[in-house]
Amino acid sequence: MMVGTAVIKLYAPWVHSLKEKRMEVKKLIERAKNKFNISIAEVEEMDLHQSIVIGIACVANNNKQVNSILNEAINFIETNTEAELVDISVEIY
Repeated sequence: MMVGTAVIKLYAPWVHSLKEKRMEVKKLIERAKNKFNISIAEVEEMDLHQSIVIGIACVANNNKQVNSILNEAINFIETNTEAELVDISVEIY
């Protein structure tokens, strides 16, 4: 059994309130949950308006499958938001 985690940092310059940020984050998280078999949540910088940090975790049988799931989820998030991708950190155990 392999476990994979990813932390995705996004920058959303058009967001001017926490309410706008919550709407964007909630939309991204719900879409990703529905499309992939992953655990996903906002994990850091929840009080900063323009910074979005999302954590993803998944479990699979082998390293290749975990890597594939995480890459597909990251690509999905990147293409389904106007926010700029700042940093990605992926770890597989």
